[in-house]
Amino acid sequence: MNYFKKLGAANLMMLILCALIILVAEYLFLNGSPEHGLFVGLWAPTLLGVMIYLKLVDNDSK
Repeated sequence: MNYFKKLGAANLMMLILCALIILVAEYLFLNGSPEHGLFVGLWAPTLLGVMIYLKLVDNDSK
């Protein structure tokens, strides 16, 4: 539980959103729309990259 408190609410929400994006992408890919699945699947690493960038900027300002 302490880990989730340390992680922060915003980061936890972004990680949950990434998991949902991956599930939706798998659903689209496996149900006959592989192009849409790949397109949506690329959102998760992009969101994780933005999250890492914001964390680095925050750490640099301290």
